[in-house]
Amino acid sequence: MTDTRPEILVTRRLPEEGMRILEGPCRIRLWDEDRPMPVEELKKRAAGVEGIVCILSDPMGKDVMDAAGPDLKVISTMAVGYDNIDVAEATKRGIRVGHTPGVLTESTADLTWALILSLSRRIVEGDRMVREGRFVGWSPTLLMGGDFYDKTLGIIGMGRIGGAVARRAFGFGMKVLYYNRNRLPEEDEGGASYAYLSTLVENSDYISIHTPLNDESRYLIGAAELSRMKSTAYLINVGRGPVVDEAALVEALQNKEIAGAAFDVYENEPELTPGLAELDNVVLAPHLGSASVETRNRMAIMTAENLVSGLEGKPLPWCVNPD
Repeated sequence: MTDTRPEILVTRRLPEEGMRILEGPCRIRLWDEDRPMPVEELKKRAAGVEGIVCILSDPMGKDVMDAAGPDLKVISTMAVGYDNIDVAEATKRGIRVGHTPGVLTESTADLTWALILSLSRRIVEGDRMVREGRFVGWSPTLLMGGDFYDKTLGIIGMGRIGGAVARRAFGFGMKVLYYNRNRLPEEDEGGASYAYLSTLVENSDYISIHTPLNDESRYLIGAAELSRMKSTAYLINVGRGPVVDEAALVEALQNKEIAGAAFDVYENEPELTPGLAELDNVVLAPHLGSASVETRNRMAIMTAENLVSGLEGKPLPWCVNPD
């Protein structure tokens, strides 16, 4: 008997709850390797499918849509951001695009603070010291880091995640500045103070990046901004890698122009900018912002529900281009 279920491409295995939702109504072409699919392989496997489930590292441009062909109805990404998808081209072709907004706010804010704490209190350096047998006992000057109470946290990108990071900062007794393209209504600021980027950079002890990537935010933090930071300040990027000019940052860290940096995203992910990995005053995480069991399971369910709804001709529950 012929299987008439629509065929879809899944570019990376989802957590099991998401896969179960897809397996009933769909025939699945699965890339089951835990690494990004090469672009030519992606285009080859996309040929003739009606739906694509992708992740943020998969380029979904005109060439992939061409390779899929006219039956492609929906692209569902397991991510909040969708800068890897040519949404305008998809819209022109009548392809609906789904994403997973809101679900990872608290997990990513927690991860941001894990990085801030690890960096400022030099946890990774200390762990390495103990494991290597170099810890010989308590010392008055051993691995001194920075405090949080009465310090200033600067948040670049005061959306849901930035706001959640700010709420946690108030628990540490910190002052919070934020920079957005547009100032928030006063009732939405939650006790944070709006500042121009130059003011935020000059006055913050910690700077945490949560802005999306677009033409305006690319290299928003470059050599000029780094030179204005306090020599005791720390930079944390949990937004998008290309918001920071990493070559300029490496130079600033090597010259001790700032105290340290922590990353969960990278300019040329997964490759590192030369010199970054050799620095002791840097904490490097492998894109763990949403990596809690609860959050990843919910993201997988949302991704699968978007895909199935699109195939059935129904509105996507979380749609980028509903109009």
